[in-house]
Amino acid sequence: MAVSAAFAALAEPNRRRILDLLREGERPVGELVDALAVSQPAVSKHLRVLREAGVVEVRDHGRQRFYRLNGQALKPIHDWVKGYEQLWSERYERLDDVLEDLKSQEQGVDDGDQQ
Repeated sequence: MAVSAAFAALAEPNRRRILDLLREGERPVGELVDALAVSQPAVSKHLRVLREAGVVEVRDHGRQRFYRLNGQALKPIHDWVKGYEQLWSERYERLDDVLEDLKSQEQGVDDGDQQ
């Protein structure tokens, strides 16, 4: 699956909420409807988009349909975001350094006031 297809599928907040619910395990459509407080047709539409993107899989059991997360389909997003992980880590480290410098300066000023 292309990264752009995965991002497009996950662009809608209710679809991300569905994935959050499915992270806990397979669920029937009715449970998703109840948890989201969204109409059944709307949830089914979101599930269709997620299924077409390959992000969720469906299993029929009698009259019920059970959906589960396809974590492997999220790998392209993970791989793309991972490329920025080092950048973020470096920026957070620089921010930590700046904060430590400010803290040291503040303590130096406070120590100078006491003398």
